[in-house]
Amino acid sequence: MTNEKKNSASPAMSASGTTATAAAATTGSETTSATSASQTAASTLKSVESLDKSNEMARGLNNRHVQFIAIGGTIGTGLFLGSGKSIALTGPSIVFVYIAVGVIMFLLMRAIGELMYRDPSQHTFINFITRYLGNGWGHFAGWSYWIVLVLIGMSEITAVSTYFITFFDTFGIDLSGFKWLIELCFLAALVTINLIAVKAFGEAEFWFSMIKITLICAMIATAVVMVVIGYHYDAVQVTGQDAVSPAGHAGFDNITNNFSIAPNGWLAFLMSFQMVFYAYEMIEFVGVTVSETQNPRKVLPKAVNEIIVRVLIFYVGALVAIMVIVPWTSFTPNKDGSFASPFIMVFQYAGLKWAAALVFFVVITAASSALNSLLYSAGRHLYQLARESESPTFQKVGQVSSRHVPARAILFSAALILLSPAVNAIPGMSSAFVLFASASSAVIIFIYVLTMIAHRKYRRSADFIADGFVMPAWKVTNTLAIAFFVFVYCTLFLADDTRGSAIAGVVWLAVFGGYCLLRDRWRTRGLREALRE
Repeated sequence: MTNEKKNSASPAMSASGTTATAAAATTGSETTSATSASQTAASTLKSVESLDKSNEMARGLNNRHVQFIAIGGTIGTGLFLGSGKSIALTGPSIVFVYIAVGVIMFLLMRAIGELMYRDPSQHTFINFITRYLGNGWGHFAGWSYWIVLVLIGMSEITAVSTYFITFFDTFGIDLSGFKWLIELCFLAALVTINLIAVKAFGEAEFWFSMIKITLICAMIATAVVMVVIGYHYDAVQVTGQDAVSPAGHAGFDNITNNFSIAPNGWLAFLMSFQMVFYAYEMIEFVGVTVSETQNPRKVLPKAVNEIIVRVLIFYVGALVAIMVIVPWTSFTPNKDGSFASPFIMVFQYAGLKWAAALVFFVVITAASSALNSLLYSAGRHLYQLARESESPTFQKVGQVSSRHVPARAILFSAALILLSPAVNAIPGMSSAFVLFASASSAVIIFIYVLTMIAHRKYRRSADFIADGFVMPAWKVTNTLAIAFFVFVYCTLFLADDTRGSAIAGVVWLAVFGGYCLLRDRWRTRGLREALRE
């Protein structure tokens, strides 16, 4: 692939052109916006076909795929297993936290949606950081995001095998000795799905999401029936809980009794925001699928706008359903600090003895879905980084297969994720990995902030079009989102178990971010000197 072909990535949105590089270094990000004004027609939207001239991906995802990919990106394993800890932290007020964080994440998606609507040929929203903030910040965001995806992928493959072993353990089958083989088989299966075609990936995510949705809807329906009939349940030994869960009944008084906004203190309430924030992490994934979506300007707005509905149904609805059955004061930690799954509790109260197996089957599905999406996203981001690279060797990673997928980038990302079992087996490496994995969540906040700043630059540039998928009251909503992300990052310093990741994130920003900015300044200074000669 020649440099000419790479740098013509889009008439309206080239993320790595040397002209934009020189301009960004000459007078900073404001000049970048001015350069973009000369490259685009601000008054009209260019057709997707004209923007797709160098888009080598296949638009194989239809509306059904994207809608369920968006749902899958909203629902993670945290809802099924971690919501008990959230409820224990703040009680019923956790519902308000989920709503508040959900609104902010919706604003993030509206900003990404507006940018992607402007140029749906881009493979990742990171390209807009490069476009409007310069190549230095774009390089930082691109590599940081890809590294985060790989680190989370390494955590997810470990989680998949753990849940798989737990699932079979409920039937008395011990598979703990085959943990590495389980991880290898799961990863091989998901890589194969990603390599076949983007449509195969979309179908897999459709069914993964369908399974998750079915369990949530079944749990909510169970709660409704139990409340309507005034259901009473006996004391029961819940799977995953040390103590016997006391007898009780289903009713809204389980929520209103002893209600308090901050029953465990305001520090615990503030810390709940970071916990809920990470439950929504990777909600932006739908923004990576746009360049492979049919009718993106019709499908994207619908997928983004329905995020609020999904938040209300799948998070708020599920949490309320749980707490009308299980008194929020009943959520107490085990000796090891873990919590029983609220979903298992609800179904076992209803008399479903094999609830643990059912929930862990769905949790396996949720973790597999997350890993599948991470492979997809990591492959696209590494593909984009390879296309922008000046290294002929690395450029080879940025090639598309005959099936129109970035096969080499996917395989390379998967190979690194597969190192997880080896890393976990080495004591020194394992502790370092835990630190880096936790720090990766902190780095995500930097990416979100940079995305919102890039959106502000876009709105002030000549690229802006008023007839696009416009974010409402952008000056207020954009600022509100940035302030919230800063607030969440500050809360990381409040607890001992997150303070290390917060410090590591700041170090990463200072060291790697500083390197990227200096690297860009050095390269563009040489280009300016060459142009003067």
